[in-house]
Amino acid sequence: MPLTTPNASAQQAAKTQQRHTQLVEHLCAAQNCAQMTQALEALLTPSELLSIATRLEIARLLKAGVTQREIAKQLGVGIATVTRGSRELKAGKFKDQSS
Repeated sequence: MPLTTPNASAQQAAKTQQRHTQLVEHLCAAQNCAQMTQALEALLTPSELLSIATRLEIARLLKAGVTQREIAKQLGVGIATVTRGSRELKAGKFKDQSS
């Protein structure tokens, strides 16, 4: 069993934040859609890409006023997945990136 120090969770949080920052910096280095596509395809499996695209579609449909049940039906996802997207939308985590 590994020994833990009082700072173990703070150290882990710092490492996690560093990895997150590195990911964001890597993605921000893309200068166009083709480079972003290449970066995402290098990092993610096809299933992960589809999952992310589905989450964005859930947010778009929620913003358009489509009901959660209809979204779940249209996209073939569970209602809990749509509800999670709704909570994130209400929390302001999906910003309009088109402007």
